[in-house]
Amino acid sequence: MAYETQLIYKPEQQNYTIIREFDAARDKVFLAFTRAELYARWFMPAESKLKIETMNAVSGGTYKHTHYQGDTPFSFYGVFHEVIAPELIIKTSEFIGLPFKVQPVMELLQFDSISAQKTRVIIEVVCPSITQRDAMVNAGMKPTLDITHQQLDLLLAQ
Repeated sequence: MAYETQLIYKPEQQNYTIIREFDAARDKVFLAFTRAELYARWFMPAESKLKIETMNAVSGGTYKHTHYQGDTPFSFYGVFHEVIAPELIIKTSEFIGLPFKVQPVMELLQFDSISAQKTRVIIEVVCPSITQRDAMVNAGMKPTLDITHQQLDLLLAQ
């Protein structure tokens, strides 16, 4: 079954929420978010090259991955503040490679088991400002989420 990715935000708040259901057990979905070899297979649209430089998805671990759109690289770096398998990830995410500094965002990823083979992922992202939240949301986030979540559906069906 195909599910819709929800992107929810209010104009006066600096956070946004992503909600998506997947036809897979919670453990399997959680692994797709925390194992580098799985994450690399779905996180960016297929035409973008993704290099996982580090991904240590444990409390206190770090990650850095670089995306290439054509010859243009951009990276994300962050810290896994808390990882409780298969329920919760709390991490920061910082965009690297812009000609100006962008403040990190805080992400809380919750994995809810709806049934033995159905999981809801709720991602709450808190940005330093409404301006930064708007820039992120308006940079094509929803179409990219739709593509990547469809790729994750295919991976989880294997």
